[in-house]
Amino acid sequence: MTARLKTLILSLSVALAAALSGQPAGAADKTLTIYTYESFTSEWGPGPKVKEAFEKSCACTVNYVSAADGVALLSRLKLEGAATKADIVLGLDTNLIAEAKATGFFAPHGIDSSAVKVPGDFKDDVFVPYDYGHFAVVYDSDTLKTPPKSLKELVEGDPAQKIAIEDPRTSTPGLGLLLWVKSVYGDKAPEAWAKLKNRVLTVTPGWSEAYGLFTKGEVPMVLSYVTSPAYHIDQEKTERYKAADFEEGHYIQVEVAGMVKSAHDPDLAKSFLSFMVSPAFQDIIPTTNWMMPAAATSKALPDAFGKLITPKKTFLMSPEEVAKNRKAWIDEWLGAMSMN
Repeated sequence: MTARLKTLILSLSVALAAALSGQPAGAADKTLTIYTYESFTSEWGPGPKVKEAFEKSCACTVNYVSAADGVALLSRLKLEGAATKADIVLGLDTNLIAEAKATGFFAPHGIDSSAVKVPGDFKDDVFVPYDYGHFAVVYDSDTLKTPPKSLKELVEGDPAQKIAIEDPRTSTPGLGLLLWVKSVYGDKAPEAWAKLKNRVLTVTPGWSEAYGLFTKGEVPMVLSYVTSPAYHIDQEKTERYKAADFEEGHYIQVEVAGMVKSAHDPDLAKSFLSFMVSPAFQDIIPTTNWMMPAAATSKALPDAFGKLITPKKTFLMSPEEVAKNRKAWIDEWLGAMSMN
């Protein structure tokens, strides 16, 4: 058998296999690598369902690479630089996008994102929102009968009632708490942190570790989201876990995704970003990521979402202000938290 005939037979075999699988020849070679955070890719997170739904339409393979949290994602991207294997980075938030843009690694998305509707009407030509939620202190009502009603009460309350928080250097919720405290206390933030330190049981690298300690009963409070109790109401049929409604208001997180300039298949990456703001993706978010959808869903949210608190005021700093001050404010936090 000649080499030419062997090549022809091999090509026909590949085409036949592709036809039988319902995919065009060469589709198996198309891979979209998405860098995201661990709770997104977990078996109970949105990752598996998002992967299944997108692969049905893209004739490709979605490959997730996970880090502990959003801040860790940005740090990893900086370390890898232009050699990164990422096509999409999903899991940054508006507090990080100015710093992310400054790396020069991201490309304009070029998609129609008019379907996006988030508080403050955030729009950007590089990053596309996919969900949002207000940060909150979530508490166990079985063990904590008098939860804090304000950030001031949290800071100055009983040191015996502990809270687990996340590290602002590695975690977007940790950074969110840092900015929440700064929004309320301003120049007095270091003094507030010095007081709150007495109530902090532990500082974890990411949200998953902190929330795991909370649900195991090792700490009565955790820094999480207003939407977190919806999971327990909907899935566990319990209203035991509640979000404290703070008088000053709550800081909001808008989570975003962006396409890397070095994406191996820019059209495929853009296709995913367009899919991300469609009902097919947005339907998955509320009951897997337990956040608010950033665009329209095809069905109403579960009843559990109607039982959540409604923040009286929303705090959100501009990306530029955060980028300008983040290092100094983290240094403030480190100094206060390390004081005896």
